[in-house]
Formats: sequence, structure tokens, C-alpha cells
Amino acid sequence: MSMYTLRCIMSFLLLGLLIQFNVQAQAIDSSQQKLKPFEKAPTFHKVRFGVLTGTVLTAYSATVIGLDRAWYANYPRGRFHFFNDWDEWRFMDKMGHAMTGYFESKWVGDMYQWAGIPQKKAQWIGFGAGMLFQTSLEMLDGFSTQWGFSWGDMAFNTIGSGMYLGQELLWKEQRIKLKMSTHRPNYSILPIQASNSTATTTLKDRAASLYGTSLPELFFKEYNGQTIWMSANIASFCKTKPKWLPAWVNVAVGYGIQDVYGARSNSWTNSDGDIFTAPSSYQPYSQYYLSLDIDFERIKTKHRWLRVLFGFLNIFKVPFPALEVNTKGGVHFRPFHF
Repeated sequence: MSMYTLRCIMSFLLLGLLIQFNVQAQAIDSSQQKLKPFEKAPTFHKVRFGVLTGTVLTAYSATVIGLDRAWYANYPRGRFHFFNDWDEWRFMDKMGHAMTGYFESKWVGDMYQWAGIPQKKAQWIGFGAGMLFQTSLEMLDGFSTQWGFSWGDMAFNTIGSGMYLGQELLWKEQRIKLKMSTHRPNYSILPIQASNSTATTTLKDRAASLYGTSLPELFFKEYNGQTIWMSANIASFCKTKPKWLPAWVNVAVGYGIQDVYGARSNSWTNSDGDIFTAPSSYQPYSQYYLSLDIDFERIKTKHRWLRVLFGFLNIFKVPFPALEVNTKGGVHFRPFHF
């Protein structure tokens, strides 16, 4: 399991804690205001604010302490240092950092508005929370001899959280949202001979060791199958929305990679010292997509619980046909892409 995978898991745990705290706060809501579940407080609500702040601090502490003991303690530590990983994974991990920072800031910002904090203050709290989470983990990287503090990671953490805050300050809404989609590629099972021994392996085995095989790893770690999207709502940019245009239709541009079997190259050494190189026909390349999408949060509903569900679904890009242009010079139409 990679560090980025653990960070993503912690982000989803934060979402779960925030949803759980809503239930806990509702149980004692009657002490101040009669509010329905998931209904935003019209004014400052001290019960919700207190429980939310306690939940965020608990999630922050659990994330930092949990990762320190469960992950970093297993690797040597040393003096704080920097690490240049700018050219690793063809920027796919950087896109993941941006998406993680975006959702951490959005979830916290939305929940503080739910607690009755004025919109602008809640937005800055959300931005600060996202930056605090990601910077703290980057500091832990800085003391690990296995990694180091990455300015590249910090740049994309800031881009993600800043994308949330910037849109709130400019438009008071999220017109452009970061989303993801993923699938399991069909990896080759043809044998690959080691250059220094008689050992063999396959690209399927290499991908399994790098990206895992479980369902959570598919969403958090499968770089060759992931696409990170910027999904823009069309109607929100129109002064007068055309009657024929649904308010929830988005246009999405995506970024993905393919045939990547190492951080910097497609050569690797296993635990036995066997050296392998992917066949020359498998050269890493990048993919750029154009597609349609749905902004679930713009679908009108009277059910507040459904709005919460729509907020969760908005993490994922809806499968649609897509046009792909890649750095190998290829142009492809994908009838179904996720």
C-alpha cells in the first residue's frame, strides 16, 4: 500500500466521521434549535459547531498519529529533508494530491456552513483544514529516509484546496469540480525474462505488486486505470440558461496514464535481486479525455438525505462516451469510459 493510498483512505474516513457526527449532533439538537437532519442552521449553532470541531480535530489527530505508527514507524527516519518526485508516475500522483486537497477542503467547508458558520468564514476554515491535513503528512514524509518533503506534492495540495476556495470566493459555488473514474486494465500475462537470471514474471504480476488487486486499491492506487477529471457545469456559466439545457449537465476533461510500471521507468528489481524490464512495446504515455458528466448536486430534490448521497456520488465521474487524445499520437473514441 502506497503513501498516497493511505492519504486517500484517511480522507474518506474523514468524510465518514463528518457524516457520523451529523447523526450525533442531531440527537442533541433540540437543546438549541429544531432542525431536520442535514438542514443547514440559519445562524451559529453551538452544538453542531462543537461536535464538528471535535470531530475534525479527532480525525486530524487520528490521521497523523495513525499514519506515524502504522506506516512511518516501519521505515528509517532521519533529519528533515526535501525530495524531488516531480517526474514520478507521469503526474498521476500529483493529480491525486489535488483531488484529495479539494475534497478535504470542500467537506469541511460545507459542514461548517451546516453548523451555521457564515459562508465566507466556513470557506476559509475548509481551505485551512485541507492544507493542515496535507501539510502535516508532508512533514512526516520529510523525516522519513524513504521519502522526503515534496514541494511538488505541496503545490498540488494547494491547487486542490485553492480550487475549492477560489470558486467559493469568486462565484459562491463550485462550478468546476474535481472527480475521478477508474477501471482495471487488462494486463499482459506473457512471461518476461529477467536480465540477470532465469527468473520470469508478467506485467500482470508487476501491476499487482504496484497497484494491488483489491477494490479499495482500484480506486486509490490503480494509476493505469484512473482518470482524474475537471468537470465544469455549463449552465452556471450562462447568463440566461437555455431551456433545452439541463442544469446538471457538465463537460469534463480528464487526464490518465497507461503502461506505467514504475515511478520513473519501466525497469524494476524484485526482492530476490532479479532485474526486469517491460517489453519495448509497452512505453508509458499520457491520455487526455473529453466527455460529458452529471453534477448530481444540481439535481433538485426535496429530500435532504438524497442531497448528501448526491454529494458523495459527485466524487465520481459518470460513465459516458469519451474522446481520447494521447501522447503516442493516437486519437480514439471510447463508447464507454470510466
